[in-house]
Amino acid sequence: MNKIRTLVVDDEPLAGKLIASYVEKTPFLELASLCLDGVSALSLIEEGKAELVFCDIQMPDLTGMELSRMVSSPKVKFIFTTAYAQYAIDGYKVSALDYLLKPVSYKDFLESANRAKAYFDALLDTPAREPEKESLFLKVDGQMVKVSIDDILYVESVKDYVKVHCADGSVLMSLVSLKKMEELLPQERFFRVQRSYLVALDKVTAMERGRIIFGNERIAVSDQVKDDFYKALSEKNIIFV
Repeated sequence: MNKIRTLVVDDEPLAGKLIASYVEKTPFLELASLCLDGVSALSLIEEGKAELVFCDIQMPDLTGMELSRMVSSPKVKFIFTTAYAQYAIDGYKVSALDYLLKPVSYKDFLESANRAKAYFDALLDTPAREPEKESLFLKVDGQMVKVSIDDILYVESVKDYVKVHCADGSVLMSLVSLKKMEELLPQERFFRVQRSYLVALDKVTAMERGRIIFGNERIAVSDQVKDDFYKALSEKNIIFV
């Protein structure tokens, strides 16, 4: 089990040591450090030494609230500790995971720690999405031409070449196979409707007797893929009745 790297920040040594002892006795937490001021804590956080921060609000030089606002990473989460209940609302204004009123019992600490664990577990369960491609380069007439993927209506195979038909009416001819174009373009956005055509699903706005209409062009959808094609359209909230 991966432990959550935890930083304790409190200008009162006894209060800080108490929270640090709670961290050390909690199986899913790992004490990164105990800091007596916000300035040194900020350096450790920016170095990636902590994911979770138990932080006193009232401190000289740099308060807990100020510290939390200066942290650049949104993945670092704060749980505030203070002797003054009126700071609770301010704590939630900076998206704190929780707020603990001193003196902090281990029971209250553990409840907050479990809330933090649930948050970080949810992050691990959410698969990271690869950034979506925005454009690609095609070799056209000996030059590398940048093409915005969002501008592509459909791709047509012509022997060893493809014709890339764009929304502005332009057509780019490149020495590349349709299969290779299918690999390069985002699979969730483009569909091979027959052997010679690859179409952008979100650009399909009209059909006629099983053929896709792009201006004066009519592209027939193969019977073998027709059901999958309509299913793909429905997943894009495009439905023809």
